[in-house]
Amino acid sequence: TANPALHSDHNILDNVKARGDQLSAGLNKLAEKYPSVLADVRGWGLLKGIRINDDAGVTAGELVGDLMNEGLLTVAAGPSVVRFVPPLIVTEEEIDQALGIFERTVSNRVLSP
Repeated sequence: TANPALHSDHNILDNVKARGDQLSAGLNKLAEKYPSVLADVRGWGLLKGIRINDDAGVTAGELVGDLMNEGLLTVAAGPSVVRFVPPLIVTEEEIDQALGIFERTVSNRVLSP
């Protein structure tokens, strides 16, 4: 008989890898789309950060505040990194939603500095 706890842990780890890859890919795409604001993506698993360029005209803290106003909780890691720390059970749809909110927020900063 299979150990349900082991099976459940394995599914969580599979989800962490898949969602972490999805988050990295989405953040990298946004860094390519908004190179004046966003730089490199860092981290492992679901703990990801994206560096804000020094001359972007916005700090990580300001972006985190904007994101919070849009319903997305992130954390500033110093003045230039926005850190994403989703729960281990985050879904594909929730990562897509978070990336959409992040893109709209960055886009708003680019269009109205």
